[in-house]
Amino acid sequence: MAKILIALENIELGGMKRATTVVGNALAASHEVTYYSFSDLPPFYGLSAPLVVASPALRLTSEAHPFKRYAQAIENFSLLAQRYDVVILAGGLLSSFAAVLKPKLPHTKLLGWMHNNITTYRDQYYAMMREEFIAGLRVLDAVVVLTDFDLGGFKKYNERTVKIWNPLTIAPKGPSKLEKHIISFTARIAIQHKGIDFAVQLATKLPDDWQLAIAGGGMQEDMETFEQLINEYGAHEKIIYRGPLKDNELRDHYRNSSLFLQTSRWEGLPLVLVEAMSFGLPIIAMRQTGSAEVLNEGEFGVLIENGDIDGAAIAIQRLINSRQQQLDLAEKSLNRVRDFQIEPILKQWEALF
Repeated sequence: MAKILIALENIELGGMKRATTVVGNALAASHEVTYYSFSDLPPFYGLSAPLVVASPALRLTSEAHPFKRYAQAIENFSLLAQRYDVVILAGGLLSSFAAVLKPKLPHTKLLGWMHNNITTYRDQYYAMMREEFIAGLRVLDAVVVLTDFDLGGFKKYNERTVKIWNPLTIAPKGPSKLEKHIISFTARIAIQHKGIDFAVQLATKLPDDWQLAIAGGGMQEDMETFEQLINEYGAHEKIIYRGPLKDNELRDHYRNSSLFLQTSRWEGLPLVLVEAMSFGLPIIAMRQTGSAEVLNEGEFGVLIENGDIDGAAIAIQRLINSRQQQLDLAEKSLNRVRDFQIEPILKQWEALF
């Protein structure tokens, strides 16, 4: 049994937080697990292990030099972390602190869990602190990534890089009957990241009796832009906005639809695709490194070039018009989701301890 400390910026709504808590809760069945949040915001997801909140609590940001601002918080964290065999730093920002933490934790395994792709982390999210980010990567005892693309990308900075998929994060209760004229869409309302602008435009191109049902919440600025996009494209009658969902409400969201759409500009490993597949939904996704990994370059769903609104609309129409293609892709979804069961994924994690 290992003593494991899992550190997150916060445990709000989001794929990274969802995947981290699902794995952490499963590890807690066989190991002594503690969660650590740098934020005092209440957890959106259920926890099966104790939670320690940073004091003082912080709002972490990828500013140019976060180490000065968070110096005391990292010092406090390191004092607690000394009691653990393994520390898992969830995400790129916390992994950036590894170079500061490692000298303080010589007998603790530091694992960095990369939930997004190397290009997005290095050149976008942490471009202003790239030196610190790369320094953190180099000292980690292992870097956990989600795709073949990132296995190669992160190995440039740390040979101890391994690929471990995130597991299915929802327990389905029967597949969709594929009877309702609804396309489901699940994502944070983050306009650029999740391609919400693409989704709104696509909604206006759906057949008259079809609608796009969107589940997810977002920051106020993004929510305001979302509403502006709906107004701009006249999509009020084509979009059903359901807000942030979990558990049975999320299951109903998937089960009461007949297709699933993803329009993200970038992703790590989009677990919403795996969730939708677990309900036997045919998948149409815009290409990025994450969707290409889950769909295995189009073997298990329809991949559209990123930003190709017309191409996506044509693919949706073809799928709507072909019941046989819907059934074929539904079967492929159910077959693919077997690869994301948690048991073998836990064994991969435990091999790192």
